[in-house]
Amino acid sequence: MTLREIGAGPVAERLRKREEQHKYHHGHALVVSGPPGHGGAARLAARAALRVGAGLVTLGCPRAAVAEHAARLDAIMVRALDAAEDLDRLLEDRRFSALCLGPGLGFEPVRAELVAAALASGRPLVLDADALTLVSRDAILFDRLHPACVLTPHAGEFARLFPDLAAAEELTARVDACHAAAGRAGCTVLLKGAETVIASPGEVAVNRATGARAAPWLATAGAGDVLAGLIAGLLARGLSPFEAAETGAWLHVEAARAFGPGLIAEDLPEALPGVFRALGL
Repeated sequence: MTLREIGAGPVAERLRKREEQHKYHHGHALVVSGPPGHGGAARLAARAALRVGAGLVTLGCPRAAVAEHAARLDAIMVRALDAAEDLDRLLEDRRFSALCLGPGLGFEPVRAELVAAALASGRPLVLDADALTLVSRDAILFDRLHPACVLTPHAGEFARLFPDLAAAEELTARVDACHAAAGRAGCTVLLKGAETVIASPGEVAVNRATGARAAPWLATAGAGDVLAGLIAGLLARGLSPFEAAETGAWLHVEAARAFGPGLIAEDLPEALPGVFRALGL
């Protein structure tokens, strides 16, 4: 196993769009939100997915929350989604090419059912935040993880998912733990931190936000929701789960560095155009 660091060159090639392509060439991401009054995290993820280049983004939410989201979103579509059956019907449209569940999702039984339905769809899928907690509580959900999934835990969520692997603190130990977790889950695992580790059963990368690339202002509410949305948007565009995770992690730090101190999560998607220009896109 060779540990590699993410660089600007591969990121630029993965992000480049061709002039003859239209929006459906770049996929349709679906972000699933939770109950009314808890939708900010999902909106952050949805906006990040759109900014990173997904051709279309839809936010699915309980019918009672549709007006709340519609009042805050324009280019992002909103669809009522109250139960797993609603998600199944929505995903009959094969143009939905990636899903994101977790930011602001909640923990009611219906939320676990939505996670189960998303996993059963076989679509590329980011599981973050509340969805990770649901998976950690339910061995059946864990067993349904598949190679198109990306898990994005912080240290506490990682400990709940993989308690026997969670003591690692040094980078080498974290790399080994994350790689072991990816092998156990059978999918890509992104372990957040100043040195973010991305592992699949066959490869490992690290994205450093230390030294010259330090971005301590990323320690702010909602930053992780934006990262989940970036990865979902990249999955929608057709990147592999591992490529989407490492590219999203790299862009997350570059956007934070481009904005600088005073950053809040809403600023991250808005900083991406400057990052793209610097990449020559």
